[in-house]
Amino acid sequence: MSLNKVMLIGNVGKDPEIRYIDNGVCTATMSLATSTPGYTLPNGTQVPERTEWHRIVLWRRLAEIVERYVRKGEKIYIEGQLRTRSYTDKKGATRYVTEVWADNLELLGGRPAAGQPAAAQTTAAPQQAQQPSASPFETPAADGTDLPF
Repeated sequence: MSLNKVMLIGNVGKDPEIRYIDNGVCTATMSLATSTPGYTLPNGTQVPERTEWHRIVLWRRLAEIVERYVRKGEKIYIEGQLRTRSYTDKKGATRYVTEVWADNLELLGGRPAAGQPAAAQTTAAPQQAQQPSASPFETPAADGTDLPF
């Protein structure tokens, strides 16, 4: 048995690159930054924050969602698998690229930057649809009187 699964939470490095290929299939690529916070060792040595960059590839419906809602700086959750491909550069050298092919995407929100288009500011709408609804037997009071304490 083997497992190839990646789960990342990070910030989008720049606006996604969107392409439509054969038969109108949408594909998107973007960079995602994940960070490990800095810390101090017991002997006083400072270890700085470390940022890793990941290349994310999305297809079809996920790519269409990214095109509509995701912009630079937004926090997202990506789940997928690692894929490595090779190519030959202009000098004839073989190069390798490791990418995360996304199977799942969740928009975690964040503050939209001033001047972003309205589509980028509507990321809260898909998130609200994912939240569990209240029990049909409970009707929460708007004035906070339903608190048990």
